Amino acid sequence: MPGPVRELVERLEGADFETWTVGGEVRDSLLGMSSGRNEWDLATRATPKQMRRLFDRTVPLGVEYGTVGVFASDGELYEITTFRHDVITYGRKAVVAFASTLDEDLARRDFTINAIAWHPRREVLHDPHGGRRDLEDRVLRAVGDPAQRFREDYLRVLRGLRFAGALKFEIHPDTWAGMREAVPGLAGLSMERVREELLKVMDAARPSLALALYETSGARAVILPQLSEGIGPRALATIDAVPQEGAHTRIAALLACGFGESANRGAVTELLRGLRFSNAETDRIAVAVGGGLGPERRLVDDAVARRRWLSSLGRRSAGDVFQLWTAALDAGTAPVADNDVRHVIAAVQRDLDRPVPMSVHELAVAGRDLVALGWTPGPRVGRTLQRLLEAVWGDPSLNDRATLLEIAAEEPPSS
Repeated sequence: MPGPVRELVERLEGADFETWTVGGEVRDSLLGMSSGRNEWDLATRATPKQMRRLFDRTVPLGVEYGTVGVFASDGELYEITTFRHDVITYGRKAVVAFASTLDEDLARRDFTINAIAWHPRREVLHDPHGGRRDLEDRVLRAVGDPAQRFREDYLRVLRGLRFAGALKFEIHPDTWAGMREAVPGLAGLSMERVREELLKVMDAARPSLALALYETSGARAVILPQLSEGIGPRALATIDAVPQEGAHTRIAALLACGFGESANRGAVTELLRGLRFSNAETDRIAVAVGGGLGPERRLVDDAVARRRWLSSLGRRSAGDVFQLWTAALDAGTAPVADNDVRHVIAAVQRDLDRPVPMSVHELAVAGRDLVALGWTPGPRVGRTLQRLLEAVWGDPSLNDRATLLEIAAEEPPSS
């Protein structure tokens, strides 16, 4: 545990506020894993008001839920939350009240493996629900009655599927039954919470393990009913083949496979906006989905068609599309021959490296050059520049000012 975290515990306990470390870092430490993110969370008897009096630099991350962010000596922000118990639960988020004991706090947590606390000063592990045993047995089990646990917050179903996939754990039969029973309740979750869970799944080494559980549990049919093809073997293999840092490309792979032939721009955009992706994220993912799992035949044989396609796609989006195509190749799900895919990628990359103009703004001439030759400003100038761009796509060596003006002069300014 980082020294600055111990300092926070010591400061709180020095003020007579019992404090423990809880959450994912405790769980992962017991598994011998490290997230690398240094996300140590603390649970304490101190209230938010008392924490803000005790520490100089704090951020009110969720004071109504008892959570305060505190900057430690390493400059990192750590979350400290008051012991809590649920007052009212209604499937979305609970109404909570502050509790006086750690056991009350642990009893309201979702799974036994997340209901373990570590006291760094006394070096005591507190595990009232058998979470350590479940970690050793690699079993995901709900705290208490599974049906009740999931009714309290239906997001726990998605969290459970994610944990089981990421940790490669078996789901306890009673917990699985509780999940299946709770699946219809997922329809009442906010789409922001669903999106965040989906992105966390995509951040795993093998998203397919959790996504397969989305399908078999029935969760996918509730939260992503638009995917008429479901999440089948083709989608799972392609998603896993996308590099781990490519979460948005993995989403694109999910949609490209899940929509199948009905993956039109409008349907994809509507789904992404429903999940509350930003406009920039929506455009980026939708463009990647539009590229499919491999190039159309015309892009293999026709250089002008490739350049016209890249122009409509945009240079920035080419990397996402190529990442998706390469993943489909690696997964064996590409709809065209390997050599054809690699040929198109290499050819487009050569055009990007030269570079070949992809818009009239990148030509060696501009509208003002034509006006200087006597052309009347207006739509005809734009049409001529587009004609010059098409000529350059056919022969990139023509992108020379004198040559393009000569080609333009073949059409009289007044015609």
